[in-house]
Amino acid sequence: MPTNSVFKKTADWRNLRVYQKSDVLCQITEVFCRRFMPRYGDRTVDQMVQAARSGKQNIVEGSENGKTSSEMELKLLNVARASIAELREDYEDYLKKHRLLQWDKSNPRFAAMLQFCRQNNEYMSYEPIMEKISDEEFCNMAITLCHFTDSMLNSYLKYLEQRFITEGGIKERMHSARTGYRREQDAKMVALEQENQRLKELLRHNGVVLP
Repeated sequence: MPTNSVFKKTADWRNLRVYQKSDVLCQITEVFCRRFMPRYGDRTVDQMVQAARSGKQNIVEGSENGKTSSEMELKLLNVARASIAELREDYEDYLKKHRLLQWDKSNPRFAAMLQFCRQNNEYMSYEPIMEKISDEEFCNMAITLCHFTDSMLNSYLKYLEQRFITEGGIKERMHSARTGYRREQDAKMVALEQENQRLKELLRHNGVVLP
């Protein structure tokens, strides 16, 4: 990307760990709803699927919009956070409704699950266990992923906010691009004038009479 481009250089969202975590959440939520939620008559199913998808899609849209609008990028990433929080609440409600445990550090399975969710960012790592784990295990894994995703989003938002403070938005980049372009043109003119003068001196030195 040119130095004076008005478009902000943004990270490829496919390589963002927070996107990868959100993609895992989106895929496992569909499996959870298929395995453990009623097929018909429960609006929670649609809400969970949509919340998971919204978390993922708003990270994508935020990153794409960030090329021209830091404000829109921050707004959409905050929408993603809200969607992930909504999804986490649905998983927690399921545990409460079915009188299942939400694990904490005192649970012997908690540390292993935490480590697994921290280290794995692709659905292929989760897929082999999707049809085997219980609803309690499933919910606790999803809740943990929600916490990781939220924490990553929060850190990423802070980074983007600081970047906006130091680099500004599109108006500042447009001004910088125009200023940079004018400087480049001025520098080229100076160089041409210097080269022209050098050639004239060389011709005079060789006895060429200039008109």
